[in-house]
This record gives sequence, C-alpha cells and structure tokens, in this order.
Amino acid sequence: MSKRKRVNPGEFGLHHTTVLERTGDDTFIMVMNRKSRIIMKDGNTILQKAEKIKKIKPKAKIIVETNAPVCSKTKAFLADKEIGLIESPEA
Repeated sequence: MSKRKRVNPGEFGLHHTTVLERTGDDTFIMVMNRKSRIIMKDGNTILQKAEKIKKIKPKAKIIVETNAPVCSKTKAFLADKEIGLIESPEA
C-alpha cells in the first residue's frame, strides 16, 4: 500500500477517537486496536462510520485494519457491504 496519512475524523462527522487514515484519494483505513473480539455490534458501527465517509466521498473504498480477532459472521457482513478487512497482529 502507498503511504498512509492520518485524517481528521471530524471532517466526516465521526467521533474524535476514530482512527482514520488515507492512502490515495479514495481509500480510507479505519484502524481498530483492541484486545476484545470484533462482533456484529461492532460491524454495524463500522458500517455506520463507512456510510458517513461515503456521504462526503461517494467513491471511497473503506478498509478496517485490526489486531483483534473478528467473528466469522462479522467478516461475512463486512465483505457483503464491500468493506475490506485486514487482520494483523501489529495493527
């Protein structure tokens, strides 16, 4: 991936604690560093955030990068909504 640049989440109406990075014009990465598992409730929250970004940037590609395990239903849900997922231990 190309070089990442931190983005102010407030530009998209997101909470200030949201970690949002940009690679290129239309690719946004939401970084979620946590110890607990990502479940469907989190998946719905991710979708809401992605929709806010797409209101401002309609062609945006959204990717979630996390160091936490992701439940299989949530993986399928995010894939269905065309939200990418990167699972990495050092995210």
